[in-house]
Amino acid sequence: MTKIVPSVSVSYASNGSSAKSNALGMRPMQERAYERRGEQYLLIKSPPASGKSRALMFIALDKLHNQGLKQAIIVVPEKSIGSSFNDEPLSDYGFWADWHVEPKWNLCNAPGSDNGGKVKSLGAFLESDDKVLVCTHATFRFAVDQFGVAAFDDRLIAVDEFHHVSANPDNKLGAHLGDFIARDKVHIVAMTGSYFRGDAEAVLAPQDESRFDTVTYTYYEQLNGYEHLKQLDIGYYFYSGSYADDILKVLDPAEKTIVHIPNVNSRESTKDKIREVEHIIEELGEWQGADPVTGFQLVRTSEGRLLRIADLVDDDQAKRDRVSSALKDPTQKNNRDHVDIIIALGMAKEGFDWIWCEHALTVGYRSSLTEIVQIIGRATRDAPGKTRARFTNLIAEPDAAEQAVTEAINDTLKAIAASLLMEQVLAPRFEFKPKNPTSGQQEGFDYGEGGYDPSKCNVGVNEETGKFQIEIKGLAEPKSEEATRICQEDLNEVIAGFVQDKTTIERGLFDEELVPEELTQVRMGKIIKDRYPNLDEQDQEAVRQHAIAALNLTQQAKQLLVGGEAIDIGSNEPKPNTALIAGVRKFAMDVRELDIDLIDRINPFSEAYAILAKTMSEESLKQVAAAISGKRTNLTPEEAKDLALRAVKFKKERGRLPSVSSQDAWEQRMAEGAAAFVRFKDEGRYD
Repeated sequence: MTKIVPSVSVSYASNGSSAKSNALGMRPMQERAYERRGEQYLLIKSPPASGKSRALMFIALDKLHNQGLKQAIIVVPEKSIGSSFNDEPLSDYGFWADWHVEPKWNLCNAPGSDNGGKVKSLGAFLESDDKVLVCTHATFRFAVDQFGVAAFDDRLIAVDEFHHVSANPDNKLGAHLGDFIARDKVHIVAMTGSYFRGDAEAVLAPQDESRFDTVTYTYYEQLNGYEHLKQLDIGYYFYSGSYADDILKVLDPAEKTIVHIPNVNSRESTKDKIREVEHIIEELGEWQGADPVTGFQLVRTSEGRLLRIADLVDDDQAKRDRVSSALKDPTQKNNRDHVDIIIALGMAKEGFDWIWCEHALTVGYRSSLTEIVQIIGRATRDAPGKTRARFTNLIAEPDAAEQAVTEAINDTLKAIAASLLMEQVLAPRFEFKPKNPTSGQQEGFDYGEGGYDPSKCNVGVNEETGKFQIEIKGLAEPKSEEATRICQEDLNEVIAGFVQDKTTIERGLFDEELVPEELTQVRMGKIIKDRYPNLDEQDQEAVRQHAIAALNLTQQAKQLLVGGEAIDIGSNEPKPNTALIAGVRKFAMDVRELDIDLIDRINPFSEAYAILAKTMSEESLKQVAAAISGKRTNLTPEEAKDLALRAVKFKKERGRLPSVSSQDAWEQRMAEGAAAFVRFKDEGRYD
């Protein structure tokens, strides 16, 4: 077994700003959202624990009092999250009203089924003069089915954990929202802590999404503004045999930890979840019985410490409810010693508040990127004395004897894709500018030692907004409003599509003959064409360049960090304000000129491969490489066509066609593609 290699370790300034309130009692993220309170359709993208629930209270109160709306309906994915919208005395902190929900209208606390008494109650609420109701997504769906879309006219519908919605016709909530937007008589506020459906499905239809005004508060801003937490490590760890035997190599009993054991259907599961929990408890020490009040398991470690372990996996509903209630006990919220380790299967992901959690340890690959973001969100709460947090994913190594070797390889690739994506989510916001003779420094940006240099590509940082401004030579700028919005707000969505594309990641990691431009230009280009068919070619190219620049710069900065050049990750004192800045700046300075061609020539997966090679045994790595290279395919007609178009562009720029005998691998590849295109055309493959 090897030790964990963090695939990324990000340090933050912890300047306390995200906890500071303004005169109305709003934190920065809430203030930013409140400024847009007049929008009919508002999407708030903001990390777990950044205060979205309270932001909604401020906006809803304004819509009810000042914008003429009759009522506000708050829709949450599960009953436990309903408590986030309990009464709040907002006026104590400077706001002009308090938040109040009549107990009978918090349907998350009401008995009965979603499709029965609760729907009746919602109907009664619509007839009443009361202002606010809270219910689950399920209750709301049944109510819309029963009462119709028009019954909700002139009301605010606020959807929490919006990533549960999708544009798929089978997703009822998504279809209902589409109907509400088409009728255009309600206001909608949608909130999410995760920017992508891991199911690679769009959350809304593109024409509906364009109606929303977006407020984004990044992980970077959130963590940078904390008081205590300075560093977040994300890593994966491969094991062979049973995970419970190896768990203590990654689980430190001294850290407050949430362990998510594998889903019963996954490869990592032993199919006996109860025995798995027992096994983990046995590994930790000697069982001393259960606490009669909380139901926590008491375990004495070999060092003599008494651990309090909450078991949420137990099939006995009464026992599980007692443990669950003890975890939610508001009087214990600030007691660090209340519980040491929580073991869960499906629970304790979304809306679950345990501020002391320092380590989220997840066994088995999780299929949804959203789920991973939610799990990591459990460890990124700020708490006194907590300077470091980490997320570890324990994954079974592919085993040649296994029938499911292909599945094992897929899980490995998906875990890498997820970690690449998390790095993007945790990075600051990049703002790319084309470098040209008229470029100059912008106010509010710090350009490092020596300041702005007109003769170079500069990297500027704005501490206030957490924005990075990076000059790149030859960069295409977006022309339309939509393309500009994508470059500012949606690059992570584009990158998610790219790193989750199976062919892309397989070739990026294991194809020794790969020409990087086949991924950075051709594959990324195709993903953007498919995702944004309404953009013209110039805008599609601008989005492609911005997305690949964001991905490759983060990866190159990480290489310098992990290589220990830009910062010493091993030191216990995290350097303030992200080492990532140092990494990006160092990369920009190391190359003679930061131009888009140079960025296109970098394989975005080379860094991930280096980390994989450190974490996985050589034997397994060889096996994975062999399985993937055995699948290498010839050019498809579509790929050939794309390469032929790029060959035409090459001819326009250079005055000659690309040559098959060129020394430049990418030129050679375009020439091969153009030849294949002619062949396919002659065969009538493009009818």
